[in-house]
Amino acid sequence: MIENNFDVSFVANKARREKQIQQNYRPIIGVHKWFARRPGTLFRALLLAEFSNLPLEEAFFKAGELNGKTIGDPFMGGGAPLLEANRMGANVQGCDINPMAYWVVRREIERLDIMAYLAAADDIYAAVYSRLGSLYHTNCGICGSKDAYSKYYLWVKTTDCHKCGQSIDLFPGFLVAENNRHPLNVFVCPTCGQLSEITDRKNPGHCAHCKTSFNQPIAKGNKKICPFCGTENKYPNGKNNPLNHRLFAIEYHCPKCHKGHKGRFFKAPDSDDLAKYSEAESIAAGLNSTFIPEDLIPPGDETNRLHRWGYSRYRELFNARQLVGLEAICQLVSQVEDDGARQALATNLSDLLRYQNMLCRYDTSTLKSLDIFSIHGFPVGLIQCESNLLGVSQGGKLFGNGGKLLGSGGWLNIVEKYKKAKVYCDSPFEIRDQGFSKTNRKSVAIIQGEWIGDHKIGSTSRRVDLACMDASGWIWRKNSLDGVFTDPPYFGNVQYAELMDFCYVWLRLLVPSEAAFHKESCRNIQELTGNNTLGRGIERFTEGLSNAFRAVAKALKPGAPFVFTYHHNDISAYFPIAVAILDAGLVCSKVLPCPTEMRASIHIHGTLSSTVDSVFVCRRGEDFANFVKSTLENDLFYDIKSLKNGGLNVTNGDIRCVIFGHMIMYLISALASDWNKDDIVTVKLDKVSRYFQLKGGMDTVQDLSQKALLFISQKEPKVIQSSLF
Repeated sequence: MIENNFDVSFVANKARREKQIQQNYRPIIGVHKWFARRPGTLFRALLLAEFSNLPLEEAFFKAGELNGKTIGDPFMGGGAPLLEANRMGANVQGCDINPMAYWVVRREIERLDIMAYLAAADDIYAAVYSRLGSLYHTNCGICGSKDAYSKYYLWVKTTDCHKCGQSIDLFPGFLVAENNRHPLNVFVCPTCGQLSEITDRKNPGHCAHCKTSFNQPIAKGNKKICPFCGTENKYPNGKNNPLNHRLFAIEYHCPKCHKGHKGRFFKAPDSDDLAKYSEAESIAAGLNSTFIPEDLIPPGDETNRLHRWGYSRYRELFNARQLVGLEAICQLVSQVEDDGARQALATNLSDLLRYQNMLCRYDTSTLKSLDIFSIHGFPVGLIQCESNLLGVSQGGKLFGNGGKLLGSGGWLNIVEKYKKAKVYCDSPFEIRDQGFSKTNRKSVAIIQGEWIGDHKIGSTSRRVDLACMDASGWIWRKNSLDGVFTDPPYFGNVQYAELMDFCYVWLRLLVPSEAAFHKESCRNIQELTGNNTLGRGIERFTEGLSNAFRAVAKALKPGAPFVFTYHHNDISAYFPIAVAILDAGLVCSKVLPCPTEMRASIHIHGTLSSTVDSVFVCRRGEDFANFVKSTLENDLFYDIKSLKNGGLNVTNGDIRCVIFGHMIMYLISALASDWNKDDIVTVKLDKVSRYFQLKGGMDTVQDLSQKALLFISQKEPKVIQSSLF
C-alpha cells in the first residue's frame, strides 16, 4: 500500500529532476502543450507503491504488472496518471470537461504509424517551403550571402503621438541580447535603428553608428514621452484596435560563415527584409481563407487583458506572414488521407500556434522565443518575437538534411518532438541518476515489457475509455476501479478553457468531424476553476469537486485508493478539498509531499509559490476505518527531512504547503464522525473554516513554519513528538 511503501526521498529526487527538463524524462508531453503537468515519475511511483510487492526503488526500473487492473482519472488534463497506468498494462478510464484536454490525451495514447506521419509531415514542409520559404530568407550582414535564414524577427509596438501624430516606438529598453550565449551585449539604437555590440551592459554608452546615447527615455508605466515633441503619451491608446508593430531586429543563421563565427547572428532589417514582409501582407490581403478563425475573443479573467490592448478577434494576435503560413499548413493537413497522420498533424498545427503569434517574447538571456503560454496567461509585451514558421536546421538546408535544429517554434521543431513522443510510446524508459549532484552521470534504462497505447502487435490489447464530459455526469460503474489517481484543478490557478480557446478555434476548423468540438469554445459552466468574470467562486468550485469525488468514489473497489495532488498558497482553497473528501465518504489515510514544479518556471519564478504538492491518499471509510496517524508536527518534520534527503532546497513556501496538507488531513479525521454531506455548501465550508480557526488557524501555520525552519537549520535534525492537533 502507498501508505507504507512510498519513499518520499527517492520520489522527490526523481520528480525534481524530471521537472527540470521534463521533455527528456517524459517525451510524451511533446504531443501538445498542457498546463501544470505533474511529474510522470510521481504517478509511476504511486502506482508501484500500491500494486507492487517490491521495494519502490527496485520496482521503479522494472516493468509494472498492472494487467487486469482498471485505473480512473476524473480530471485527466494532460493525462499523466492515465499514461503511467496504461504504460504498465492497466485498463484506463478518464474524462475531462475541456475538449482540448480530451483531444491531447487521445493523441498521446493512440497508436500511430510513425513512418506515414513523418512522410506526410515532410510533404507539408516541402510544399510550404516551395510557396513561402523565400519569406524567411535574409541577407547575411557579415558575408553578404543571400542564403541566410531568419530564426527570429523582433518587433516593437508603436503608437501615434496624440499631439504631433508621429509614430513612437514603445521600447521598454534597448537591450536585444545579453552576453550569456553571445560574446557581447547587443543594443538597438532608438535613433538610427542599427545594432551595436557592447561590453558593459549596465553602461552601454553610445551607438556605434550614430553616436546617440543609449540613455534615452523608455516606455514605462504605460507612458512614453514622444521623442519628436516631448508630449507624454499613454498606452494602450484606448482605441478598439491593437497597436501596430515595427520590425527592428533579426536573429538569423548563415550556413556559409557560421563555422568561423562566434556567437549568434544579429542584424537590423534591411530593405529586402521589409520587402519580404510587404509581400506577405500582399498575399494575406488576397487570401481566400478557409482555416483562419474569425471568432471573437470572449470576456474572461485572462482574455480581458487582450481586450484592454484592443484585440477583439483571435486572428488579430497573428501578423500577416504568420497567417499565410498557418493557412497553408492547414490546407495541406486537411488533404492528408491517413486518419491517424492527419489527426497528428492537426495536433502539430495547434501546438505550433503557441510560437506563431504576436504575443511571443524574446528571452534576451537564453536567446530564444518564449511561447505565448510560458506564464499561463496572455502576456501583452512591448517587444514581440516572430519565429521562423518552418524552422531552421544546422547547415541551412531546411528540408531533408536531418541536421541539428536551431531555435524553436518552427514546424520542424514541433514535428520532431511529436516524433520523439510517439517513439517513446513504443519504448518507454526511465533515467537513472547516481546521487544528487548536478554533475552526476545519467543513464537511460529501457523498461522492457512496457508500452503506451490501446494495442500493439504481439501484445495484449488494453481498454482505453476516454470521454469529454464532466466527471460527475459520466457513468462510473460500481466496484469497477482498482484505483483513482488524478490531478484536479487548483481553484483559480489556471484558466484552462480561456487559454486553450486560442488553439481550439483553429483546431475545430481543421477537424470538423470531431464530436468533442461541436461547441464554439472550450468554456463550460461546469469547469472547476474560480473565475471572477464568469461569477464562479469557491462555493461553485466546492460543489463541483464534491460531485465529482462522490461519483468516482462509488466506483472504487473495497480498499482501493483515491489519490490526488494539490497545492495552493491560500489555505481557504484547501477547504473545498476537505468538503469533497468528506462528502464522498472517504478518509485521508496519508498525505505525502513531492516537488512537482521547477523553481525557475517563468510563471512562479520570483514568487513565494511552493514547488511542492501534497499528495492526498484516501480510501473509503468503511474500508479503512482504523488508520493510524502520528502527530502533525512529527509528520511535518519527517516530510521536510525526506524532501531534503531527496535533494530539494526546501523554502518557506514549500513548508507552508506541506503544513496545509497535513492540517487538512487531521481536520478531515476530526470532522468525519458527524459530517452531514447534505448540508448546503456554505455551511460545510464554514464548518471546515471554523475547525481550522479553532486549532489556531494561520497562527498555528506560522508557529509550525518557524519550528520547521529551526529544524532545517540543525546539523543533524531529529524528529520530535508534539501534539498540536
